[in-house]
Amino acid sequence: MNDDQLLRYSRHLLLDAVGVEGQRRWLAAHALVIGAGGLGSPAALYLGSAGVGRLTVVDDDDVELTNLQRQIAHDLGRLGLPKAQSLRHTLGAINPDVRVDALVQRADAALLDALLPGVDVVLDCCDNFRTRHAVNAACVRHRKPLVSGAAIGFDAQVSVYDKRRSDAPCYACLFPPDAAFEEVACATMGVFAPLVGIVGSMQAAEALKLLAGIGTTLAGRLLMLDAATMRWDEIAVARRSACSVCG
Repeated sequence: MNDDQLLRYSRHLLLDAVGVEGQRRWLAAHALVIGAGGLGSPAALYLGSAGVGRLTVVDDDDVELTNLQRQIAHDLGRLGLPKAQSLRHTLGAINPDVRVDALVQRADAALLDALLPGVDVVLDCCDNFRTRHAVNAACVRHRKPLVSGAAIGFDAQVSVYDKRRSDAPCYACLFPPDAAFEEVACATMGVFAPLVGIVGSMQAAEALKLLAGIGTTLAGRLLMLDAATMRWDEIAVARRSACSVCG
């Protein structure tokens, strides 16, 4: 690290669990963020400000006025701009040392198979089950740790699916691809603005822990938040031997 980096990351260097070695791991790491909206904004901003050396952001949507209630990476001057590019601009203003690759496309199986061999951790910050299952299946195929978050209304959940551990579940163990789930969107259900900030920040925290090998991650645990009462619940989740993805 150079002198500017020693100063920029000094508050991390003071943490015994991080120190110089942990910060160097972050600087050398590559994180893939799927979605540049409500969850992806805080997740990517914290990863970039923390010094993750390379971020690839995938999103095929453009910035709209309704996004600005909660998607903190964007502003009025970016209306109509692809969200991935808008997020890259914001990160560049915070930490120009971070390389940000902005991909304006949907995260399908072909793209994920091309990207995952070169990344260290994946953050699922999207808003639909189809993409979630595609991301999960790719992470299982390539044995990459997945940090998954979701938020709608006042309710949210976050967990880690790390198939580098033989006993750990994947996303499909909890939410089978062939199960009937009602797809809901914030465009019709609404979403409490700070909720996505809470969950996206937690996703960044879990990703940083995975990258530096510190602390205990949420693998095998699902955290659920009711922001209306600010009540957290946690359930243990196990790998399903009959899972169609990782069984």
